[in-house]
Amino acid sequence: MPPSIVATVIVLQKLGGLSDREAVERFTYDARWRYAAGVGGWDRGPTGFAHTVLVDMRARLRASDDPDRIKRATTEVAADAGLLGLKRALDSAPLFDAVATMDTVTLVRSAIRGLLRACPSQLAAEVRAVLERDDDYVAAGKPPCDWDDAEAREQLVDALIRDGLAALGVLEDRELPAGVIEAVELLATVVGQDVERGGDGVFRIARKVAKDRVISTVDPQARHGHKSTARKFDGYKGHVAVDPDSEIITQTAVTAANVGDAEATEVLLTEFTVACAQDAAADGDDADRPDGPDTTHNGEAVAGSRNNHADDGNDDGPRVYGDAAYGSGQNLALLDKLGADAMTKVAAATAPGGRLPKDRFDIDLDAATVTCPAGQSAPLRFAANGHGVAAFGKRCVECPLRQQCTASARGRNVNVGPYEALLAAARARQQDPQWQADYGANRPKVERRLAYLLRRWHGGRRARVRGRQRVAQDWDLNAAAHNLARLAVLGVRKTAIGWHAAAA
Repeated sequence: MPPSIVATVIVLQKLGGLSDREAVERFTYDARWRYAAGVGGWDRGPTGFAHTVLVDMRARLRASDDPDRIKRATTEVAADAGLLGLKRALDSAPLFDAVATMDTVTLVRSAIRGLLRACPSQLAAEVRAVLERDDDYVAAGKPPCDWDDAEAREQLVDALIRDGLAALGVLEDRELPAGVIEAVELLATVVGQDVERGGDGVFRIARKVAKDRVISTVDPQARHGHKSTARKFDGYKGHVAVDPDSEIITQTAVTAANVGDAEATEVLLTEFTVACAQDAAADGDDADRPDGPDTTHNGEAVAGSRNNHADDGNDDGPRVYGDAAYGSGQNLALLDKLGADAMTKVAAATAPGGRLPKDRFDIDLDAATVTCPAGQSAPLRFAANGHGVAAFGKRCVECPLRQQCTASARGRNVNVGPYEALLAAARARQQDPQWQADYGANRPKVERRLAYLLRRWHGGRRARVRGRQRVAQDWDLNAAAHNLARLAVLGVRKTAIGWHAAAA
């Protein structure tokens, strides 16, 4: 079966939210699918194939040097049609995992079972010899226990942890196959993340949630996450970068659920960085060319894209839009380094108890001083890591604004970070009505694209597969299917001289 046909079926499958079997059936009996795949009628070309071919194709794509080539083909068409400018809007959405979240008892027992399965028979026998619980660790699920009895639960947890530690002790300092090493690392992680040893030597479940907690041995890369203090979920985050003018998805990424949105910025802007560099080079060539810029359609795609947006009177260079999750100082510095105008919201400065926030103070980084609203000044003292503090101390004793400023007997301290200047400038800038209008016209469009990607539960909001790499591939193929649908809406067609979009 030609790879081009299989790739077409994979994209149409994502567009329709179908299973592998349903997708093959649709290709076999639906003339529209056969036409899209370039096969034609049933009198010529392949009439069908096994659904496992789709599984094999996805596996080959994951293992290749260019796993996102299908989605990239759609963005190349969009660029050639002049639909990609130098704006990107970033956002993320929760992707619920395809497994059940396990409690501590199930996690530890499942990890021990996984280790026994991974070990060769002789090594597994050595591990079993040190396990003391009356459990063969064959059947899945929770072991029998009187769950209403706190003492029985405590004894079970202690026995499971001791079995896990004993198994790890047998394998310590030994050369092991790769599969066994993975099982050992998983067991070591789950044994240590949720329990603590009391003064009596008994292991008990800790009354806290471990940082970066593994939540399932079936999908060890899934994590607890939250989009807000009220919205919690388990699984991954799907990130997208969207051109807000054409609403084409230019880049995707998938991270664990506990990774901050801003941490995916550099990955999401990979193609954008290249586009900006090519655009700058094209502008330089135009300046050296006496007859003006090249207006042929088959010139540099990105340069043509920018020219397509330049006549709207609002082309001020590369811009990146994002909500407050992308407004950290580190992210602002990254965007500045990339040469992009950061159209990202920055959270307002706050102080406990509704007291005077930091932005009411005049912070002069050049002079290394901070002046409070009452006119008192204190020197800024910086540490080696770039963080600084201005301690007002005794200056607060007789200050008439003391009650509004601080409740500390030592007076008010004002802390500054290494990105203080960037954050202050961004906060001031986002008060400009023109900035707010630009932000409001472009940033929300990425949310509409996310809503489209997540319109189905299975394969959309909830992952169909396990493991970050597979979830990332599924998310990328979802974006490719979305882009094809969007290109059709925009009237993109192939002509003798390249791709063209219908006039607005």
